[in-house]
Order: sequence, then C-alpha cells, then structure tokens
Amino acid sequence: MTGYAPFEFVGDKNARTVFVLLNSQAALIAKYLVSRIAGVALVIVRVLRPWAADELQKVVPSTAETIHVFDDVPHEATRGPLFADVFASLYDPTRPRQIIRSQRVTPDKGKEFISNPSLFCSHLMSLFDHSLADVSLEHTGAKLMFLSTPSNHLSFFHQLLTDTFSRGISVRRLTDYDVISKAGGITADRIILSPKKSEDDYLPVSLALPLNGENLTDFMCVEPSLLKSHSILDYAKPGSPVLVITSLSSAELLENIPPQALALALQRELRLFTIDAKSIASELCGDVTNMETVEGLIMYLAFLRLYLGKASNQDVVRKLALGLVPGGLRDDVFSGISTRTWELLHRVELPVDHDVASHIPDAAANSFSTVRRFEFNTVAVETGSGQTVYNGSKVASWHEAAKHVLFPSVFTPLLPVPPETEEFPQIPSLHPEAAERTYLVTCTVNRRLTPLDYDRNVFHLEFNTEGTGLKYAIGEALGVHGWNDAQEVLDFCTWYGLDPDRVITIPCHGGEQMHSRTIFQVLQQQIDLFGEPPKSFYTDIAPYATEPVERLALQFIGSPEGSATFKKLNEKDTISFAQVLERYPSAKPGIETLCEMIGDTKPRHYSIASAQSVVGNRVDLLVVTVEWTAPNGQLRYGQCTRYLAGLKVGQKVTVSIKPSVMKLPQNDAQPIIMAGLGTGAAPFRAFLQHRAWLSQQGTDVGPTYYYFGSRHQHQEYLYGEEIETYILDNTITKAGLAFSRDGPKKVYIQHKMLEDAQTLAEMLKNQNGVFYLCGPTWPVPDVYEALVGALVKNENMTRESAGEFLESLKEEERYVLEVY
Repeated sequence: MTGYAPFEFVGDKNARTVFVLLNSQAALIAKYLVSRIAGVALVIVRVLRPWAADELQKVVPSTAETIHVFDDVPHEATRGPLFADVFASLYDPTRPRQIIRSQRVTPDKGKEFISNPSLFCSHLMSLFDHSLADVSLEHTGAKLMFLSTPSNHLSFFHQLLTDTFSRGISVRRLTDYDVISKAGGITADRIILSPKKSEDDYLPVSLALPLNGENLTDFMCVEPSLLKSHSILDYAKPGSPVLVITSLSSAELLENIPPQALALALQRELRLFTIDAKSIASELCGDVTNMETVEGLIMYLAFLRLYLGKASNQDVVRKLALGLVPGGLRDDVFSGISTRTWELLHRVELPVDHDVASHIPDAAANSFSTVRRFEFNTVAVETGSGQTVYNGSKVASWHEAAKHVLFPSVFTPLLPVPPETEEFPQIPSLHPEAAERTYLVTCTVNRRLTPLDYDRNVFHLEFNTEGTGLKYAIGEALGVHGWNDAQEVLDFCTWYGLDPDRVITIPCHGGEQMHSRTIFQVLQQQIDLFGEPPKSFYTDIAPYATEPVERLALQFIGSPEGSATFKKLNEKDTISFAQVLERYPSAKPGIETLCEMIGDTKPRHYSIASAQSVVGNRVDLLVVTVEWTAPNGQLRYGQCTRYLAGLKVGQKVTVSIKPSVMKLPQNDAQPIIMAGLGTGAAPFRAFLQHRAWLSQQGTDVGPTYYYFGSRHQHQEYLYGEEIETYILDNTITKAGLAFSRDGPKKVYIQHKMLEDAQTLAEMLKNQNGVFYLCGPTWPVPDVYEALVGALVKNENMTRESAGEFLESLKEEERYVLEVY
C-alpha cells in the first residue's frame, strides 16, 4: 500500500459541504461537479479495509458543516457500513453544528443513478442548493457506441480504434454489461473522442454519453439480434450511421427489425449499413488461426469508411489501417480484405413511411416481443442476514415470501398515487406485471348457447363489476388475464425438475419493483409457458443446450436459413414454449432466466356484449372455445378461451379495458348497418341494447339494419330470442339472417345485403349512415363487393368512384371493420 492514499480529496479546501463516496462511476461524476463549484468538496474512499480513521480526519476540511455519506444499503430502513465508519471517525460532540447525514442508495436507486446520471447530478446539486444549470455537461467531441453479445469479439477492434486516434486526441472508453435481459449478456462500449487538454477530457463518459437517450451517438455498431430485442436505435443521433455486423441480407435484416424501430430510423433519417465480417474473413483468411483478429480488422475498416464520411475513399482508409495491421498478415491478404470490405459494405434501403408495417409478413410481425432498453442490472447489496438484494430475478425461500406478506408497504409495487377523489383505487398486488389498469370482477353466469352435441362451444359470460370502479364505453373490449391449466403447469414443473412451491422474486412491469410468488403461481398466472414462441426463443436457449446436436438444431431454427423449419413448427405443428423445451431437453435455463425469456401472458381481448347504460354493474362476453388437433394427434386449446370456458360462478377474474374502433355515431338519428358473423355479434348486442334504451327514453333513433350469419339457425342463432324481440319492437328496422348450411344453397350475409342494396346505398350515400362488420376476415372482400355493387347500381357510381367513396368512409369512421 506504499504510496497509495486511502482517500482522494477534490474541491474547495474551505468547503462547508463535503460528500463521501466509494470509488465508482458516481464518484467520477461527483468529482467533475465539485471541482467546478466553490464551497463544496468530495472525499473518494479508495481503500475501505483496513479503515484509516486518522487519514480521513486529515483530509476533511475543518470548515465542513454538513457531510453527506453515500452508502449502498439493501433498503431505506438501514444504514450501511460506510456511514458507520465515517460517523465514528468524524463525530465530535464539541462541534454541534457539524452534521453527518446518510444518503441511502438502495439497489433500485443505484440502478437509477447509473442509468440516468443526470438524476444523480440533480440529487447531488440539490444537497447544497445548486442546480444543474450551474455546471456545463455539454460535450463537443465524437461519441461512439458498440453493442455486442459474446458471439462477437470486439477487443481487437477497440485496440485498433485506440491506436488510430490516441496519437492526436483523447480516447476514453467505458464498458458496461446487461447480464439479464438477454442470454449470454450484452456488452455496451461507449467511446469518447475529444481534443487533448480539453475540459471535456474530465467529463465522465457516463455523463457525456448516458444510456438514457439524453445524449445521442455519432456512430453505432450493433448486432441484428439486439435490434430485434432492444430499443437500440433510441441512442442514435439523427442522420448518423449505424453499422450492423451480420450475414443477413438487407431484406432479411428488415424482417428482423420491429416496426417501431424502423419508424424511428426513418424519422431520424438513420443510415443503416451491413457487413459480414465472418464470411469475408473465411473467404480470404481461412488458414489464419486467429480469425477474431481478422474479423476485428474488417469491422475497423468498415468503421473508418463510415466515420470519415465524405472524406473517405479506399486509399485513405487503407493508408490509415496499414500501419496497424497485425504481424503475420501478408500485404496481399490485407489488400484483399480492404477491397472486399469496401465492396461488401452495403447500405440498407429503408422502406418509406407507409411501408413500415406492410413489408413485414404477419407471422414475423407477431413474433416481435416487447423491445427492451439496455439495463444496468449488476447492482447488488448484501444484507445483514447474508442474503443479497439486487435488481433482477432470483429464487428465494418461503422466508422471502413471508416478508412480502408481513410488510406489504415495503414490498408491493409502487403505483402512481391515485387522486384523493378516486373511489376505487388500483389493487397493488393485482397482476403487478401488467402495464394497464386492472380490475377484479366476479363471474356470475357461464351459460353455453350451442347444444352439447354441437361441435362448437359458444358460451355467454356475465361478470359482476360492483365495487371495482370498472367503466366501459359501448363497443370497447374486455382484456382477460387468463391462467394456464393447473395440471399442465404441475406436469411441466415435474418434468423440468422444479419445486412448484418454491418462491421466485421477479421484476414488475418496468423493472422498478419486485414481487414474489411461488413458481407454480408465476407459471400458471403470469408466464406465457404454453404460448407461441418467436424465432428468437430458439436462439436464446441454444447456449444452454449441453448436447451439441440440440444446440446446433436450435441455432439453425433461429437463423435465417431455418425460416422454413420455424414456419412449420409455428404454423403447422403449433408448438409452444414448453414443447420446444421438451423437444430439446438438454436446454434448461434457470427458472428465473426462463421466465424472462418467455415473457408475460398478454391479455386476450373480447368485444363487450353489453351496454353499461342498460346492465349497470355488469359486463357480458360472447366467446367461442378455440380448439384444434395438432399433427401429432394431440388436442390443443386456446389458452384464454379454455380458461373462460371452465370458469365457475363466484370465481374472480382479472380484467382490463381496451378502446375499440366499434363506436356508435354521435348522432343517434344516423342510420347504422351491422354485419356480424358468429361471435362477431357481441358488440352489436351492446349497440342494440343501447338503442332500445334510447327509444324507451323518448330519443329519436335512426334506422337499424342487422345482418347475422352462422351455419345453423337451430344450433347457432346467437341471442336469437333477444333479436326476435328487437325485431318486434322495431329496435331492429330490418334483419338479414343468413344460416349457410340450412338450405340446399349456401346463403351468406353478403347475399342478404344484396336484397337491401337500394336502401343500404341510400343510407350510406345520402343519410350519413355507418356500416360495421365484425367477425372473421374471410367475408370482407364479398361484403365490400356487395356495397360497391349497391352504390354502382343505385347511386350512378362507377366501380372506381364507389371504391373511393368507401375508402373515404373509413376516414370518417363510417366504414368500420373489426375482423380477426
């Protein structure tokens, strides 16, 4: 320890306010701030043990009146060891004006300070009555960011970068890791280039380029898998280049980027480029043992071309790199690498705005899970009992669950403070992982509408909402947070080797708080274990496969070359997350990791089949059970419809509300035309209830045309008795009922609409009428043709003008489709 001081002092030697921090990124930020403001100082603890009390007393100014000790603690109710050491060393009863305060930094707060260093700056400045406006945090140099996974080794690339620029300018690099949000972890390298002897040299990298979107990068290098799983492009400055290290073609890359990321790339006019470093290295240097070095050189050459911009050409780039070529690489090989890199650095042509969604196939669009931000998740603090508290998932014991039960105010997720006037506040423990407002309702009716011997189970549900505060508008949808089948969950636990009664502590929505449940509860109520896995799941679990054959198979399915295999598994075999794991049994991530890979079960939304103006504290649903036979002969069920079909009267269900395009016109006198197939009748039941209620109140209601289609009237005339009543009391002006299998010739709703073609055309064209269609997608073209034909025949339109008219009705919300 000779020559190494246990404490570093920075700032005013006559300071009245002193901060004490352990040597860390936060200490570097504090160092930058206090060195620019009078009256404040910082003591950085460089050696914690053995503690040197005498040395601390020497460095703290005698003028200090307030000493703030930043200490890592497991929760707000405790003080850490650093505060105890500082207090014991500096407390002097003869100096009553000197105050030693503990600034408790919990794991969540520590993560927040690291993720958003400006928050830490604001907090620090507030402790001595200053604001961030008093200190410049601007940085004038270049900011570079490299995000990679263990499959890409960038160490040699970084070395080349440092060797290139360090001769004339300052090169500073900060490396951080996200070890939870993706299998194998993510490495984020931030590099700052600035003039030497500039004040900016002392601005910490975490402040110059924070990972919170405040300051943006001039250049970014990423892998395609990260573009798909994380909101990486949030960090890119408008107009800046983004280099993607990939073997994918431009078209394949675009299919692997979520629509929201493409929209951001278009908005910021980002320039995406691709380079396949591995294939170039294999092509030209197949006999070189250290391929990682060659790949690093290729990425470096691509970087130089993009970073230099208009000033770059092949000769300039080659000249800059020539002096840094590793020994053993022949000149002709280097020349070939340079040429091929120049040739194969491709710019990705981004689709225009209106093509962002349309260029992605439906199957691919559905495979995108919610993108995540880079997370700092290595903050850990030991408690006095020897356990470790950190911001991430962990398996705990029943003792941990007991704490959550005994001290709910500490452990339940923090939700926005409801207004004092809110009569029915959110229940904090009710699906804390859900982003939307949830309600706990009670099933009061579960009645099958189709005969028991009929091959379709269509059923009617009613839920009591009294005391929940649940309000819904006509046409809105009810989100049902369904549960997985209990026996299937237990069978999976047995097969996977899990104790279903063991407790798992996992992050809530946004990762700000934790909640504890048994493994059985998590897998039954929260995790989408029996849902449809995206392609990325195969790639994510591949590193965990201990059998080489299984690992290669998983990697292949997750690769572009495995698209056909993935499509078969997904669309024909309808394989689930659990079945993928059973098919490749050597791939067994830990349960906490597996839960984060799979993600939460999303609520299933069903059109509400009731009007609250009529039924009051009740919400009705019309549901058909989804079931099919897989190629292996196994009977499969839709997760949520199976859950709803099995509900018992009195059972509690978690629900949420989702807005819908199905809305009644503001003017009750406007005509409405409703066309529903099967359970597509649900929102129209609500429409009819409300219009009948309006008529009873003496309100003038416009014409109401109702078209309904199903296979057989006897088995599937849904709400038939109600419909007949509405026809008799003129709530329904005209009904067109199409039961396709009851007669010698199949009759569908479009045929019934053609019978009323003149009236429908008149209502749409001249009476401001509104048309609605709800149900499966297959009749959409035929219904469209029926309306076009009606307008052509009765309103003297051409087919083209009739089509344009219907398109204009969409803009006016008078041609409304809700199909699935």
